Amino acid sequence: MANNHNTQAAGHAYANNHSHSGKSHGSLISYIVGFILSIVLTLIPYYLVVNHVLPTEMGYIAIAVLAVLQLLVQLIFFLHLSLAPEGRNTLLSFIFTVIVLFILVAGTLWIMYNMNVNMMEHM
Repeated sequence: MANNHNTQAAGHAYANNHSHSGKSHGSLISYIVGFILSIVLTLIPYYLVVNHVLPTEMGYIAIAVLAVLQLLVQLIFFLHLSLAPEGRNTLLSFIFTVIVLFILVAGTLWIMYNMNVNMMEHM
């Protein structure tokens, strides 16, 4: 009976760390590192804004750069995007999503800009 319990516990631990396809979901250490990096990358912009450390334009740039770094941390440590062969399908899906979002946002801004220019000519 004890052997059966150990086998079930080992199977449960394996199921928690691997998907049905056998791919790893990351370790506790990688999640902790990702969490700590996320906290640090959140606190730095907060400190910059609250204490007015940088001029306004430089603050915007710093916040944008830190936001991109935060995005990369989230993608790597929590969504497990990588260039490894087993993660390429997920990476390609993500890249396709980014391209579609870029087209959507850029197209919307282009349309709004052109509408604004064309409306202002008549005034």
